[in-house]
Amino acid sequence: MKLYKLGSVSWEDSQLLYHALPRIGREGVILLSPATPYICIGYFQDAEQEVDMAYCRENGIPVFRREVGGGAVYLDGAQLFFQMVIRKDNPLVPQGTKLDFYRKFLQAPINAYRALGIPAEYRPVNDIVANQRKVSGTGAAEIEDYYILVGNLIVDFNYEMMARLLKVPDEKFRDKVYKTIYDNLSTIKREVENVPPTDELWTLMGDTFMEVLGPMEVQETVDEEWRAKADELGETLLTDEWLLRKRPTRGSGRSVRIRAGVDVHHKMYKAPGGLIRATTHVEEGVITHVDISGDFFFFPREKLNDLAAALEGVSLAEVEPTLARFYETEGVESPGVTPADLAQVVG
Repeated sequence: MKLYKLGSVSWEDSQLLYHALPRIGREGVILLSPATPYICIGYFQDAEQEVDMAYCRENGIPVFRREVGGGAVYLDGAQLFFQMVIRKDNPLVPQGTKLDFYRKFLQAPINAYRALGIPAEYRPVNDIVANQRKVSGTGAAEIEDYYILVGNLIVDFNYEMMARLLKVPDEKFRDKVYKTIYDNLSTIKREVENVPPTDELWTLMGDTFMEVLGPMEVQETVDEEWRAKADELGETLLTDEWLLRKRPTRGSGRSVRIRAGVDVHHKMYKAPGGLIRATTHVEEGVITHVDISGDFFFFPREKLNDLAAALEGVSLAEVEPTLARFYETEGVESPGVTPADLAQVVG
């Protein structure tokens, strides 16, 4: 396994490189930061529901959909990214749940924070907190035969920009979003008086990952094979088709009553593992179609479409038992989101 210390890269590469590495059959830990700001949404999110797309376009702020779950976040060069790509059959991977995976490998950034004098600790599902505030945004995914873990050391954070880029019903609500983010997300600059130079922080993060993973060869450039795969992925992942994609819907009138006995419900529910949204079409008490989105994590991710399909033809009274059977038979995991949580928004 290699440690790729890449420093400042284009915002596109800050996402494309870790998406590409498993697709060329390599493990590694990538350390980098984006040269320019952008906003990144989770795999299961609806960009137009979560982000003020018009404002982003008018102000030249790119928006990217990653293949990792979780929520929308503003990213810039004041955040130092770590991106770990590891084979599922690597002996270092714990044989347990996704929580065991998070707990083991998030110890690296936790140790980095502690070395700075910040009392970081792991909090399920996937948070790193210090002094009761989140200090790192992290997430995980599966790409082919590899597990992906991404996150950051937050040196500083633009709270105002984060609140401005999110889609909210009015400015009063935006003020509440700003205050909530500021009160619950901290940075290295807020936690310690003297912030080390960026080069020292990169070295610290590399060292703490080697404590967890063992010695790694250091590479500071992107070779031709990796570059070619990243560019190839960009032809898909940098398109509006990918960013604005929606699961296909059938019929018409997603948000209107079509006729007596035919309804469309839209609900949201905040589970421990993230916000869940569902739009459900119901005819005479039976689900005909459901769209599920949100900022949660779901493994394997493609099974979410299968879960939605499994609810078609199910009566509202049988939603939760159907979800529970699906989880059991398909072996899916959604850390912090249970069948009961999903049942809250379906129907």
